[in-house]
Amino acid sequence: MSSPQLNNPEELKNDLEKSGDFSFLDQTLRPNKFDEYIGQETIKQNLKILLQAAKERSHPPEHVLFYGPPGLGKTTLAHLIANEMGCQVKSTSGPAIEKVGDLASILTNLSPGDVLFIDEIHRLNKMIEEVLYPAMESGVLDIIIGKGPSARTIQLDLPPFTMIAATTRVALISSPLRSRFSGGTFRLEFYTEDEIEKIVKRSANILGITLSDDAAREIARCSRATPRTANYLLKRARDFAQVHKGDLSSKYVADALALLEIDELGLTALDRKILEVIIEKFKGGPVGLSTIAAALSEEMATLEEVNEPYLLQLGLIERTPRGRLATPRAYEHLGFDAPEEAQRKLL
Repeated sequence: MSSPQLNNPEELKNDLEKSGDFSFLDQTLRPNKFDEYIGQETIKQNLKILLQAAKERSHPPEHVLFYGPPGLGKTTLAHLIANEMGCQVKSTSGPAIEKVGDLASILTNLSPGDVLFIDEIHRLNKMIEEVLYPAMESGVLDIIIGKGPSARTIQLDLPPFTMIAATTRVALISSPLRSRFSGGTFRLEFYTEDEIEKIVKRSANILGITLSDDAAREIARCSRATPRTANYLLKRARDFAQVHKGDLSSKYVADALALLEIDELGLTALDRKILEVIIEKFKGGPVGLSTIAAALSEEMATLEEVNEPYLLQLGLIERTPRGRLATPRAYEHLGFDAPEEAQRKLL
């Protein structure tokens, strides 16, 4: 068996130091141009028109909001916009902006044409939102100094800038704030298996790994339709092959996934435990989410926001007013015989 074609550690270190991404490997895997960004074709076409029009007017693009599940590329798109416009990107997050003074400091330190990226913007304080409205709409910052009768308002002019926001929970963003993203509000979709396979091959090439087509397909199938998860699985499979002195074939990928307790559908051990609890302890349901969480000693929010969406996407559970139901496909996947009741409950 041939040894894995991995870069020499010193060579990889030197390459990463030259690129400036030695400390953060995930940043190295991010595309730097729209042509390198795989998937989300409709969003890319809209952004290209928005940016081209802004360039022709010699004006910063209008504010943009991205939303969707974690790991689909919202932060990457923000950096691509900045790269395309040839400007700097200043990044922060909703929870990090605790006071109006924090926001004022960020905004007044922007240079003309800069991109301000705010991640998890739904966690912004409502008082800070009120200050953000005129900054986004009119390019001014209103600051109140003092209290009571002696209070006065100072209005500062801000340089032209583009605000790009990202959130996993768009419903928690207030309507006035959403309406100020005049450049567009875009929902990122889950990726197809073919798109994930292309992303895995691109990442493998950057990491200096020889990856077979079967191995790339195996990783794509288990990636939960998410590039971040696909890259995580690729890196863990690379580590497994390197330690066992083997090439990164489908066999080593399968062994690495088995060690991580990830099956052929991309289900984790917790995903399978959820299905087993519904089927074995509650006869296939219906059963409330709080009951499932108590049976597993897990937080209900974790099950609802992390595990349940993927199980619903695969059609392994049904969410009804009376609780969660395991579908015949869940019985089949876990090797249980689906009772006739399971079919009737779904009617």
